Amino acid sequence: MNRPASERHWVDWHRRYDVTGSSLSRRLAIVQRRIRQALDDQPPGQIRVLSMCAGQGRDILGALVDHERRDDVRARLVELDPDLATDAERAARSAGLDGVRVVVGDASDLGAYEGIAPAHIALVCGVFGNVSDADVRHTVEQLPRLCRPAATVIWTRHRRSPDLTPTVRSWFAATGFEEVGFDVEDGFLIGVGTHRLVGPTLPYRLDIRLFDFVGDGGGAHL
Repeated sequence: MNRPASERHWVDWHRRYDVTGSSLSRRLAIVQRRIRQALDDQPPGQIRVLSMCAGQGRDILGALVDHERRDDVRARLVELDPDLATDAERAARSAGLDGVRVVVGDASDLGAYEGIAPAHIALVCGVFGNVSDADVRHTVEQLPRLCRPAATVIWTRHRRSPDLTPTVRSWFAATGFEEVGFDVEDGFLIGVGTHRLVGPTLPYRLDIRLFDFVGDGGGAHL
């Protein structure tokens, strides 16, 4: 059975990662670098990682494959599209990343992270460009429920006008995060934020919804 075009779109969208020099490939390189730095900063022991709307898992899987802490990582990748989730599962198994679990589910549902939260690293990549401003703020404000003290959050958002990224950064600051870095690249509208939780955590809850997608992702590669 052929899949609806609205669903097939996300599979096609991910192919842009393979285009050398594309904005997605450049963004991916930045995110992977920030993930590796976050892994380097973790104390000895297990490292818990969660990834919202993980797609094919290229960010975390690419960062882990040759990292010395790869065997310490227990990761939960949550992706609604079953084809993308299958790709992520196949890549994780091929790389021998036995600590990576791929779940077909709704990444906006806090219940999807039961057992992996509170995490040391939370990836919110490819999300903020596809939800309302109010949902971006709501998601940021709920992240302390998914994070342990000093956890790192890595997020992405395009910088098309009106550029929301300065406001998103202020929301992170107001929620108890300090900014580790905000990466851009000349000639592209890429924005990659990295924040560390220095304020209090919040109790984990199963009954909170973070966001609703409002677009088809057509501009999220910018």
